[in-house]
Amino acid sequence: MRTFSTLIGAGDLAHHLHDARWRIFDCSFDLVHPHAGELAYREAHIPGAIYAHLERDLSGPLNGRNGRHPLPDPARFSAKLGEWGVGQDTQVVACDDAGGTYAVRLWWMLRWLGHDAVAVLDGGLNAWEAAGHDLTDAESHHSHAVFTPRLRPEAAVGARFVESQSPQDGALLLDARNAQRFRGENETLDPVGGHIPGAVNRFFKDNLEPDGRFKTAEVLRAEYQQLVGGRGASDVIHSCGSGVTACHNLLAMEVAGLTGSRLYPGSWSEWCADPSRPVATGS
Repeated sequence: MRTFSTLIGAGDLAHHLHDARWRIFDCSFDLVHPHAGELAYREAHIPGAIYAHLERDLSGPLNGRNGRHPLPDPARFSAKLGEWGVGQDTQVVACDDAGGTYAVRLWWMLRWLGHDAVAVLDGGLNAWEAAGHDLTDAESHHSHAVFTPRLRPEAAVGARFVESQSPQDGALLLDARNAQRFRGENETLDPVGGHIPGAVNRFFKDNLEPDGRFKTAEVLRAEYQQLVGGRGASDVIHSCGSGVTACHNLLAMEVAGLTGSRLYPGSWSEWCADPSRPVATGS
């Protein structure tokens, strides 16, 4: 069976829509209105899709120091995947209504757990509808499976690792937030504005064409090679506000063939929760 590990088009997904070995997840979300994505899903979703809530399903408990969307316990999340019917041979497709903004979180988490057969629907629900495919409000039913994680701890780094890095170490921290938040202006989500010293800004929406689909692999490769210079992909660490949209840049690098970059899941919201850590502002 052909597997998809980065992006999948609406046509390919439609061809497998009723394949029992496939699971589709709608990850639509709104940081300002946390219930909006689930409400929209109940009104209309891709047939068979399961809703995965960013804060309830794709994040762990908050303790005030681990960021706004800490990773869940791998064993508990693996059990949840089994309840959703995801097994070792399941092709997973993640989608949303925002160009992959939230779908990338599930994509990265499955790769973190050792499951490579996971892709993001390129262009999301908009591309699905534009291709003439139907949505439904019907409840999705699925059988349970057994998901056994093969955790890849090297896929993520913690705050201590980020603190230990310097330009001389060769590591590059890419911050996926918009330029204003990166500079420390108009911060509305976190209590402190600014960025981790030494970080470089790459707004995640710059990965997309105007229609919400990802740029071609060739274009993304040229753009990221210019950003990272002569560094290898493994020297690139992705950050954002809470470890979600950073996965968008990580996916873009994978699409570009620049494989092996890593995620700082706690990102800015974890970093700024400790007042002893340095903060940079401006460009």
